[in-house]
Amino acid sequence: MSKVKIFADSTSDLPAAWLTEYRIGIIPLYVVFGDETFKDGVDMTPTELYRKVETGGSLPKTTAPSPKDFMDAFAPYIDRGEDIVYISLSSKLSSTYQNALIAAGEFPEGRVHVVDSLNLCSGIGLLVMKAVRAAQQGLAAREIVPLLEQCRDRVETEFVIDTLEYLYKGGRCSGMQNFIGSLLQIRPVLKLVEGNIIPAYKVRGRKEKAVQQMLDNALSDIANMDGDLIIVTHTHAEDDARRLAAILRERTGSEVAISEAGCVISSHCGPGTVAIMYTRKNIPA
Repeated sequence: MSKVKIFADSTSDLPAAWLTEYRIGIIPLYVVFGDETFKDGVDMTPTELYRKVETGGSLPKTTAPSPKDFMDAFAPYIDRGEDIVYISLSSKLSSTYQNALIAAGEFPEGRVHVVDSLNLCSGIGLLVMKAVRAAQQGLAAREIVPLLEQCRDRVETEFVIDTLEYLYKGGRCSGMQNFIGSLLQIRPVLKLVEGNIIPAYKVRGRKEKAVQQMLDNALSDIANMDGDLIIVTHTHAEDDARRLAAILRERTGSEVAISEAGCVISSHCGPGTVAIMYTRKNIPA
């Protein structure tokens, strides 16, 4: 039986140690400032991104890897006789999925399997880890794909945004919304639904209040968590992430990992963002 190599892109925001431990391949997206192009997580970190935004005043564009990028990454493993399962950023948010499909078509049929995660950030990471564990159990690539497709709609994701500034600069809220939101200390909470990012609710007041509401939402759903893995992701909000992880670990008994969001998520949400992600046992009604 062929070995299976699991791939994701840089938006999966997995802890760096896991990439080595579990042989997870990462294909970076691109971050573009004017005529400068950087590979997410390779040529640029979130800290460097925030510095450039503060200096230049505008957000970067983010672009998908090209089909050639995927082909170059996949080819060495195909040549070694390994089959590939690549889990992409939601097709509703990026052309990454389509470009991976183009690349997969350049290899013999059945060697490269492309799965649309319908997720982003560590929501993808949860699916990646399920794929890794399935491969460790000896499942073939073609057997791993339906497991991921059955699971992707059960990923729960909430983000607390600390500042509206990045949403404003990215054209996702108006100048007036940014002004009033900042004045009234309104903290938006975003969710991922059917592959799209949507505003879930808003919390007025200190950021801690919004973070607590997000935590309470997760804790109220303990009975529906699959008990496998919870990931707390942040960008420049390490204290919040550590506190949430400690509480979730104590209350759920699950493995709780902390990851730092990469440049793509950071460029859309801004510093101070924190998120909780887990998988439910059943698809919500």
